[in-house]
Amino acid sequence: MIDYSDMIQPDKGQDARPIHLVDKKSYDEWLKGRSARERGHLAAVGFKPDTFVHAILPGDDPEKWAVVTTVANVDSLSAWCLAKLGQILPEGRYRVEGQQPGKALFGWMSAQYRFDTYKSNPPTKGPRVLLTSDVGVIAPMVAEVRAAALVRDLVNTPAADMGPAAIEKAAERIAKAHGGKLSVTKGEALEQGYPMIHAVGRAAAKHHAPRLIEIEWGKDDHPRIALVGKGISFDSGGLDIKPAAGMRLMKKDMGGAAHVLALAELVMASGLPVRLHCLVAAAENAISADAFRPGDVLKSRLGLTVEIGNTDAEGRLVLGDALAKAGEAKPELIVDFATLTGAARVALGPDLPPLFANDDALADAMLAGGIERDDPLWRMPLWDGYADLLETDIADLGNAGSSPFAGSITAALFLKRFIPDGTAWAHLDTFAWRPSAKPGRPKGGAALGLRAAWAMLQSRYDRRGKN
Repeated sequence: MIDYSDMIQPDKGQDARPIHLVDKKSYDEWLKGRSARERGHLAAVGFKPDTFVHAILPGDDPEKWAVVTTVANVDSLSAWCLAKLGQILPEGRYRVEGQQPGKALFGWMSAQYRFDTYKSNPPTKGPRVLLTSDVGVIAPMVAEVRAAALVRDLVNTPAADMGPAAIEKAAERIAKAHGGKLSVTKGEALEQGYPMIHAVGRAAAKHHAPRLIEIEWGKDDHPRIALVGKGISFDSGGLDIKPAAGMRLMKKDMGGAAHVLALAELVMASGLPVRLHCLVAAAENAISADAFRPGDVLKSRLGLTVEIGNTDAEGRLVLGDALAKAGEAKPELIVDFATLTGAARVALGPDLPPLFANDDALADAMLAGGIERDDPLWRMPLWDGYADLLETDIADLGNAGSSPFAGSITAALFLKRFIPDGTAWAHLDTFAWRPSAKPGRPKGGAALGLRAAWAMLQSRYDRRGKN
């Protein structure tokens, strides 16, 4: 297991290789201060101050080399400014010359993530350690990297090893570690109390039986919040079966569950003064003689009836029951994460999760958190004018819109029907996956929107040190 706390250490003046940061504006002046040998070396390798380009500066001693790297703006480092270096430099200690790395600590650690559980001979490389004098940021930054890594680990794990029972085990580990109370509903109790979760998961093998997983934590007199995650451990599409290309990545369809479990652990580990209710609707959308069908009408926990237009629109069904349960406790805030629609990817691509919210202040805080943490979101409209696309002749609503357009919006409007009036609610239609690698952001499972939501919760509830 990777220990991220090894990668950031307090700067006590110990030996470390220098990292010089430059940008296009500062490069010429910085270059004037270098030795003739260094200037000659940089000229020989054709170094230019283009963003994220780096070079090794040789020293008089073979072990005394340094690094120069270009960033967009030396006065405003992003989370990703040092990520490439954190990934490719040799193991050892490093120090940014003349300033603190700040937000770039996150990318430095994130770049050292690896998922090698299934490799016979995983590569070995010691930690690249970055020093900082700003010791107060170390623990919270490590916690955020661990949370992002948890999302990656859960999503990257194949569905055979990350079914509903394994998701429950992950929740159990988190609850035990932080004094939370875990409760799980399955079997007949699930069928009676959460009929849509049961219907979606009833075709799966017994060892992948569906369930609602809940964690309760915090003091009763603190503000109650609910985090709700879609935990479809594998999505075949059901009887409306997906094509092979569409099914290849469906191990990631529990990405919403991974996000809320990681976020719940951040809340508990930090001692955020809230009354937390974390709910994961876990099921496998499989195919068997007992699979739910197109044209079936399901009764939800809330009492609304839902006609099934497409069994591949199952995520909103399990979320509907989980959101209804969350609302029964009258939280002041509900945030859900779900890998819900392909339409979201068509609209905004893989890196930018759509944010839907029924509260402008909540939406603004989420967007601000995304900017502050370099974890961007884009607000999309809860356009009630499209609500008629969910109408059906024989039930209260349908699970699939009657139009090929606005798929992400109609999915959000479906979820909105299960939110109590007056409760602030945000829905993130996250992808939970990176189809290609970027510095600090490897291909595979990805935490998209996690840190934005965490920043929102901190700004809303963490009053420590604030007057």
